[in-house]
Formats: sequence, C-alpha cells, structure tokens
Amino acid sequence: MADKNPLYFTEKEEHKIVEAIRDAENMTSGEIRVHISKNPDNGGLDAAKKVFADLHMHNTKYHNGVLLHISTGSKTFSIYGDEGIDKVVPDNFWESTRDIMQKHFADGNIVEGIRAGIQNVGVIMKEHFPLDVDDKNELSDEITYD
Repeated sequence: MADKNPLYFTEKEEHKIVEAIRDAENMTSGEIRVHISKNPDNGGLDAAKKVFADLHMHNTKYHNGVLLHISTGSKTFSIYGDEGIDKVVPDNFWESTRDIMQKHFADGNIVEGIRAGIQNVGVIMKEHFPLDVDDKNELSDEITYD
C-alpha cells in the first residue's frame, strides 16, 4: 500500500484532512485513518475491511479504530469501525456519518465531506473512549493510497 499522494489532493487539502484526524484524536484514545483507492474494484465494505486489516488497525488497545475508505475509482465510500467502537455507538451512527459525508460529496466538496466524517467520528469516540492520560498515537495519521 503506497503512502504517497498520487496527486488526488493538493498538499493543502491533504493537510486539512490530516489536521482533522489529529484534532479528533486529541480528544480520544480512538484512532482514525483515511484511505483513498483509485482502483474501481476497491469499493465497498469488503475493500474497507481488507484495508483495515492491511493497516493493522485491529491492533489498537481498545479496538476503537475507524477507517474512512474512499474509492474514487468506483465512486463509493465505506466507514468501518473495529469491534470496540462498533459495540458502543448508537444503532444508526454509521449511517448518519455516511449521510453527513455524502451530503458534502454530492456538492463536490470531497475534502469537507471527509473532514465532516472525521469530526463526527471524533465526537462519538470522545464520548465512549476519552483521552487516556498516557495516550499514545497508535496509528499514523497520514492518508494512505492505492
């Protein structure tokens, strides 16, 4: 999995997304990652689960990692949360996060949609997984690409 931006986002846009991840994670012990796939076959929840595993996101202390997986090739996106967070969020949480992001995407605001999704996830993570005194950033905040 490549870690370099294949010119999908400008440097400034990428920085805004990473900054949103860091802001959200500064309130919680949870971990958030964003992955962008240009491959049209890499859309859907199955692709998100594979990337989640490839990024070793299941190795967090509280199993509270969340992946926002955006497939530009298939024009789809998925949000996948590890078992720790999935157990505690309200029943409609993933759908409501999807709807928030989708509204921005429909208006052509991809970066703002991703940021809004990150912020929404950060709020629920803060509620259920407050920041530990000895919290460590367990996963990179950088966007990954394939």
